[in-house]
Amino acid sequence: MTMVEPGSRPLKFLENRHLLTMLLVGALVWSLAVVDWRGPLVHSGGGEAASDFVQALFPPELSTDFLRLCLVASWQTVSYAVAAITVAVAIGFPLGAIASGTAYPQGNLRVPGIVRLFLAGMRSIHELVWAVLFVSAFGLSPLAAILAIALPYGGILGRIYADLINDVPDPPLQALRASGASPMRVLLYGRIPMALPELVSYTFYRFECAIRAAAIMSFVGIRGLGYEIQLSLNDLLFNQVWTLMLFMVALVVVVDMWGSRLRRS
Repeated sequence: MTMVEPGSRPLKFLENRHLLTMLLVGALVWSLAVVDWRGPLVHSGGGEAASDFVQALFPPELSTDFLRLCLVASWQTVSYAVAAITVAVAIGFPLGAIASGTAYPQGNLRVPGIVRLFLAGMRSIHELVWAVLFVSAFGLSPLAAILAIALPYGGILGRIYADLINDVPDPPLQALRASGASPMRVLLYGRIPMALPELVSYTFYRFECAIRAAAIMSFVGIRGLGYEIQLSLNDLLFNQVWTLMLFMVALVVVVDMWGSRLRRS
């Protein structure tokens, strides 16, 4: 039986850039081949509907009552996003630290490997699928939506946190090792502080995504921007839809600016 050396990677061929290019080109060709090009890509009234939607932007709905409703819906959306990302960080950070394998003696990858598989399982299921599962357990409630966002985001954060902790430059850590620090102390006092700016940056990016995810959770019964957009679309009030969408853009921009300033500080 052929023995694999500890430092070798039996799946190294997967890192071949030419293989990745061929797979992407093949997927593109296949997707174009399965499209039914004989029929119209846009239905007969699509152009007129798109024109009505664009024209509704000039101007959007700016009445005082509706702006007040947008502020309340924005606050609700941010509240759900904050709750979801908080749970996701509470899940992802410790699991990511374990999955990095840096707190274990070199060569002991059994526990980190199991944790990585667990994180992969969490993030492989979309938040909408999680929402359907949690609705059946908890009913139509904000808890179902928050957990539906938190679980896959926790899996994503844990995976990225593990990579960021692993990618810390090794030379600055040599002083800790030379002083007799254990792998756990090197992780706590060396790797995590050095990786903190990138950890914060990616967490805020996921917070932006959580805002968008919270907005589309209206189908599980939570109020917010997505719920109001759905009501306005049902009534064909496109000018209201534009106003709500602009509020959503403003939320993402504010979070992006906040994350950038925090990362620089």
